[in-house]
Amino acid sequence: MNARARFIAAVIILGLLMTGPFVITAGLIWAGAQPDEQARLAELIAPHLSLGVMMTAFGFVLGLLVMRHLFGQYVHGLLRMVENLRLMLSANRDFRVTPEGPPEVRLLAQAANALAEQRDGLMDDVNAQIIAAKASVEEEKNRLAALMSELAQAVVVCNLDGRILLYNSRARLQFRALAQGGTALASGALIGLGRSIFSILERNQIDHALEVVRQRLGRSAATAIANFITTARGGQLLRVQLVPVLATSDDAGHSAMTGYVLTVENITRSLEQESRRDQVLQSLTDGSRGSLANIRVAVGNLTDYPDMGPEIRERFVGIISDEVVRMSQRLDRTMSEFADSLKTRWPLEDVLGADILAAARRRIEQQLGLPTKNEEIDETLWLRAESFSLVFSICFLTSRLIEHYQIKELRFRLLPFGKLAYLDLIWAGHAMSSEASYTWETETMQLGREVSPLSLRDVVDRHGGEIWYEREKAAHRAFFRFVLPVASPDHQIAGEAIDDSGVRPEYYDFDLFHFRDQSIDLDRPLSDLAYTVFDTETTGLEPAAGDEIIQIGAVRIVNGRLLRNESFDQLVDPERFLRPAGVRIHGITADMLRGQPTIDIVLPAFHDFCSETVLVAHNAAFDMRFLQLKEERTGVVFTQPVLDTLLLSGVLHSNQESHQLDDIAERLGVAIEGRHSARGDACATAEVFLKMLPLLAQTGITTLRQALEASEKTYFARVKY
Repeated sequence: MNARARFIAAVIILGLLMTGPFVITAGLIWAGAQPDEQARLAELIAPHLSLGVMMTAFGFVLGLLVMRHLFGQYVHGLLRMVENLRLMLSANRDFRVTPEGPPEVRLLAQAANALAEQRDGLMDDVNAQIIAAKASVEEEKNRLAALMSELAQAVVVCNLDGRILLYNSRARLQFRALAQGGTALASGALIGLGRSIFSILERNQIDHALEVVRQRLGRSAATAIANFITTARGGQLLRVQLVPVLATSDDAGHSAMTGYVLTVENITRSLEQESRRDQVLQSLTDGSRGSLANIRVAVGNLTDYPDMGPEIRERFVGIISDEVVRMSQRLDRTMSEFADSLKTRWPLEDVLGADILAAARRRIEQQLGLPTKNEEIDETLWLRAESFSLVFSICFLTSRLIEHYQIKELRFRLLPFGKLAYLDLIWAGHAMSSEASYTWETETMQLGREVSPLSLRDVVDRHGGEIWYEREKAAHRAFFRFVLPVASPDHQIAGEAIDDSGVRPEYYDFDLFHFRDQSIDLDRPLSDLAYTVFDTETTGLEPAAGDEIIQIGAVRIVNGRLLRNESFDQLVDPERFLRPAGVRIHGITADMLRGQPTIDIVLPAFHDFCSETVLVAHNAAFDMRFLQLKEERTGVVFTQPVLDTLLLSGVLHSNQESHQLDDIAERLGVAIEGRHSARGDACATAEVFLKMLPLLAQTGITTLRQALEASEKTYFARVKY
């Protein structure tokens, strides 16, 4: 029986106690009297009946007020204390019961707080021992996570169901780029802990690769590895290698496969480069064939007819000159247009050109003692280069210039030229011969005691570039010019240079090795489900009156962990004006929304982000109403179950005065950052929800069905938008 029912029962008992003895006594006297005595009793009672009723009613009301006060002080006070004790024991160690009410209840609260202090001391000791015991395990996990995070390849580890249990930063960036190549927003990345790898890669190809690995394991092959090439959602070609994760399955030491590791490489660009190389060769071959034929004919005529007239000789010489110019122009045009396709497979990296020059200048000044200066530098120019060999080549040339021509200063110039960059080493002094230049290009490079197995020409060729010597006669200067490839934008994965987390994110959860199917079953334990906790910012509070969503923020909870780095955060163009009152709350202005995608684009991406998860929100009826009103326009329907932390708070803390997010967070010891931003509120709601799960378990609510049924019985479930 709940508190309200007990109060009603107490009121009825009070009424019976106050009126029952009087009514029974009067009935017995009336039944034992004679008719004339009954008439006389009636005459005596009648004048005083109204006064008796009034006194009885007054006594009843007074007793009712006293009982209500005592009930509030003792019963409701103790019930509120029970809720506070549960908060203190399970959700918020720093929470303490406020001593209030009658002296006995205050003493009980003080005793409970004293016990909590003792409990905290014991828990600190236990936690210290647990931390010490888990230190070695956590160290191994962190080493693996750090290693995975720094790998240059995209690596994904899955269990046998294809659920992702580990991935590194390269995989996150690569698959986000693939999502951008398709129809998904960048914030709706495809990869995530607990998600299915089959949303990215073809299931039948992975199944085939697993079968190949099993066959090789059965034959005790030295290497049980499978490779295949597949197509991603955006049409990119991926080279995938699958390696099994093995675990000992019995006492005999036999191994069983518990999952697999995928290394993924996007080979689309390399195939395109090979195709363009073929085009370069074809272009040079076809274009040069005609010019060479004309030159051959002209030279043949000049050789065969030495006595030809001056006009005819001049004409043939002109033909040779014109064809040579055409071939030179064709080579320059081909070099400029297909520079990136002429690069070899040497491991080149994107590096800022100014950094290359800074490193070269520092080494020249320290090792060779030669002053250097930047003459004209494009600070924004990125090169595709191998920095060590390039710096070594510059220093080698400088040492030769000092040794043979005693130069006093070296200047640098770095400027773009189409898809190429010109890096010039400039000095004032004597001219050098072409023979010396050729010798320096082909000899093995040496700088002091350092010897490189490469020549200057090797380094330039491996960069797909050129080098030549040139004079500036008017300025009495000369320079060596390096022609180097410029870094293309598609070498850099979107978002790779920005790490908004500030620390190495956690992209692993080894407990997921034992995770099974993630389909939403109402009778599954709450702790086994995956959740998407979301929040919206809107133009106003009336969705039916035309207010629109201007921001959606969401985070995921998998295996009882809040994955802050797997988030959805997107502004939305509402295609209508913003109310000034709303701008003061959420801080989102019309300028911030200009150029953002509309709800037709954002909602499908958010739907993909939420796939196979239970939705969670605070006051979810409000947010879901906005989503439901867009079903007809976008065709996007959210069919998964929805849990509301507002309703769950009513279930857990029915005797508390407030169920606003700020008050719930304070009770549960959750700090809110970024209040009234969609992602900030979503993170706070997620932490509140995680704190609620053990409290729900204490009340017997352990499954999704039980949580939904309990929520529907609360008063707040009746609110409609």
